[in-house]
Amino acid sequence: MAPTPDFPRQSSAACDNAGKSAARAPATHHPACATLTVTANSHDERNGMPARPKEIRLVCGLGNPGPEYEHTRHNIGFATVDELAERAGTRYWKSEAGCMVARGRIGGREVILAKPQDFMNTSGGPLSKLMRQEHVSPAEILVVHDEVDLPAGEVRAKWGGGLNAHNGLRSIANKLGTRDFSRIRCGIGRPPGKMQVADYVLRELKGGYLDEFQILAQDAAALCEQIVNEGMPADALC
Repeated sequence: MAPTPDFPRQSSAACDNAGKSAARAPATHHPACATLTVTANSHDERNGMPARPKEIRLVCGLGNPGPEYEHTRHNIGFATVDELAERAGTRYWKSEAGCMVARGRIGGREVILAKPQDFMNTSGGPLSKLMRQEHVSPAEILVVHDEVDLPAGEVRAKWGGGLNAHNGLRSIANKLGTRDFSRIRCGIGRPPGKMQVADYVLRELKGGYLDEFQILAQDAAALCEQIVNEGMPADALC
């Protein structure tokens, strides 16, 4: 029997939320990303220096494996990474360290694209194994995930901070021993009426809802490209 996809049990908490609000990236234009390049070095907690991101070497999309989850809101991270691979002209994926992995060039730089093949609540295991294999630090990853606390269609960047009941992020933070990594939060909004969050995020999308999902993946991929090329926006570091 397959593991149960992750949903927090509390009815009022968002299923797989990310942290608090950070820099918003509008769907069709990301001026904040276009106006700042972050060139911060790795942090040194022993000297009291704050953590800051490095150049992104690995983009990880979160989701659940299997065709039954492909077109669900919960899998926007996978869809975003697939979009990045398509834009980079990368069609070859292989299994490495418990992830499906592709390599492509974004803005002239080679970036690893990864989709952990455990269920969401254990994503940190495969991702951390891949990072060790590739000698990638937490400050060099960008994690893409769904976010019910953002209106549907919004995309925002965030550096570190709280996990806010997102079990995929919690798994990653636990395995890496830090919350200091970059994130792309893909807004899916809250379920209507009395619908349970688990039902909402795992419902197969069709028609206009699927079109919106695909547009969201395209917008998130565009923001990923800008962050890889230009660094995290200033207000994502707050």
